[in-house]
This record gives sequence, C-alpha cells and structure tokens, in this order.
Amino acid sequence: MVSLLQVSNNDPMTSTETTILQTLLELEQTVSRMATTNPKPDLMAIFARLDLLTRDLPPSTDPSLLHYMHKKSYEKARLWLQGREAENQRGSCLH
Repeated sequence: MVSLLQVSNNDPMTSTETTILQTLLELEQTVSRMATTNPKPDLMAIFARLDLLTRDLPPSTDPSLLHYMHKKSYEKARLWLQGREAENQRGSCLH
C-alpha cells in the first residue's frame, strides 16, 4: 500500500496535495454509492472543492499533476498522487 504522504516522485506531499487526494478518494467512494443512495449526493460540491484546491497548487507543482487537475482527469490525478503513475493510460493529449 502506498502512503498517503508520498507522491510518485518520492517527494513528500504538500498539504494541498494531501487534501486533493483525500477529496479524490471521497469522490470515488461517493460515485460508487450513487446507484444505491437516495437522495443522490451532491457531486457538484466535491467538484467545486477540487477546483478550489487546483487553484491553490503552486506553479512549482509537478506538471503531470497540474495537467490532470486542470483537465479534470481525476482518476489519473489520484493514481499519480498514490505513486501509481505507471497505471495511467496515455490520453489523446499524449499525457
């Protein structure tokens, strides 16, 4: 199991990156319960939080993570933050 506090480049995560990972995991869990939950959870609130967190990332953030977050490739961002970048499929943007 990969620590929540390590990113794929073995540098410690920033607090913003840690919060992004926690929010991405929350999103994944919420989506997995959508079929059986009533009333349906408010995904827009989670997306809005991710947008705010993305804006908080400094320019020195790894370009791959910035790309994934700006393109809303949340699964790829989660895998990158978990040190599982090798599992990411290359997209049409060649990323």
